[in-house]
Amino acid sequence: MVLSGPSGCGKSTLSRLLMRRHRGIVQSVSVTTRPPRPGERDGRDYHFITPREFQRLIRRGRLAEWARVHGCAYGTPRRPLEAALKAGQTVLLDIDIQGGAAIKRQFPDAVLIFVMVPSLSVLKARLRQRGQDSPSVIQRRLKAARRELRAIPRYEYLLLNDHLPQALRRLEAILEAERCRVARKRVILHKGVLG
Repeated sequence: MVLSGPSGCGKSTLSRLLMRRHRGIVQSVSVTTRPPRPGERDGRDYHFITPREFQRLIRRGRLAEWARVHGCAYGTPRRPLEAALKAGQTVLLDIDIQGGAAIKRQFPDAVLIFVMVPSLSVLKARLRQRGQDSPSVIQRRLKAARRELRAIPRYEYLLLNDHLPQALRRLEAILEAERCRVARKRVILHKGVLG
């Protein structure tokens, strides 16, 4: 499951809450060249690495996807992702739209979910409330959000995060629906199974 959407739409919060409520979901921890924000821990929120280390991972084919976002590099380590999928686990990725497209190309069964708030003005207010970015960074993130909205048609689901408990219930419904899909179960149906 891939969660994408503009900065400030609540992807990380929804991911964290979903994992608390549902055992057996593995979150892919991305690598990034950006410095940690207050409260972030290496290995939990991201693997914080140098640009040189990032380039080495790219050259060695160790990233399933990578992109530059807001001036920093982000990527998904390939080995843990493939190991979790091979073990039959549900993997949750919180990545940008470029990364979502790259994952879908490599893993066609991936479920793409675009998370959005009711409006860009609500998004702007959320970014300000976070208190992590300067006004110029907030403007850059809002400009990027306008571009990201054009990617919505490439996603299977649009998840409106207008009220966190309700958005979490919607995300859980998507998880349950996808787990029930016959194609995912790889079940062989034969005469008499359904009655």
